[in-house]
Parts: sequence; structure tokens; C-alpha cells
Amino acid sequence: MSVFDEKRRELEQHEFMMGPERGRLAVALDLLTDSLIMVGQHGVYCASARNPSKPALDLQAVISGMQDAKALIQSVMEELRQKREAERNG
Repeated sequence: MSVFDEKRRELEQHEFMMGPERGRLAVALDLLTDSLIMVGQHGVYCASARNPSKPALDLQAVISGMQDAKALIQSVMEELRQKREAERNG
């Protein structure tokens, strides 16, 4: 089953509110956030041998990559919003 089938309701809701591009990016952002939470919880149990207060190095790399992906998605959403507003005002 594809993400379009699994997340149909969320996609329809966000695409209606934000348009197709921003709506899909919003759902992707939600998926990344949920995954970050799950990985963060897992990190509590998989502590680094060097520094027990931090997650294992592989989890740190995954968390960092996911946070970077979120930042990129957020920047694209903001650019799309600014373009839409510029088109309305200009």
C-alpha cells in the first residue's frame, strides 16, 4: 500500500487547506516528526557507550539527518507560501 493510500485522509485535509504541494510537504513533515519521536524514544534505550547521556552514534546520525530533512521541507513550504502571497499581491 502506498503512502497516498495510507495517508489519504491527512493528504486530502492538508491539500485542501494549503494546496497540493504544501499539503503533501506538511504530511511529509508530520511523518518525519513522528519518526523522530520514535527514534528519540529508542535512543533512550540505546545509549552511547562513550556518553550514556546521548543516544548511540548511529541513532545520532539518523536523528541529525531527519532534522535536516525537516528543515529543508520547512524552507520549501515557506518559499511556496511567499510566492503565493507575492502572486496575490502583485
